Amino acid sequence: MAKSPPLDGLKRRINRHRQEMAGQQQGHFVRETYRLSREEARQKAREWFDSFPKAAYWTEVESWRQLEGDCIEFTMRRLPTAD
Repeated sequence: MAKSPPLDGLKRRINRHRQEMAGQQQGHFVRETYRLSREEARQKAREWFDSFPKAAYWTEVESWRQLEGDCIEFTMRRLPTAD
């Protein structure tokens, strides 16, 4: 019966890689999450679309949810440059 190789080395490498990548931008998009009142959320989204036009930066509201007290939590996403 074949014995499985120990996975300690692999686990250490995975953990080291995750620690090195922590804090670095994931993927090709810039993301920011906000928790604002409904009107402030609309204003913040408009700021993003005005500053980073959708056609050039692929700007979008990636996700959103309504919280208690008319508060909206949402994540805006865009490309880092328009190149």
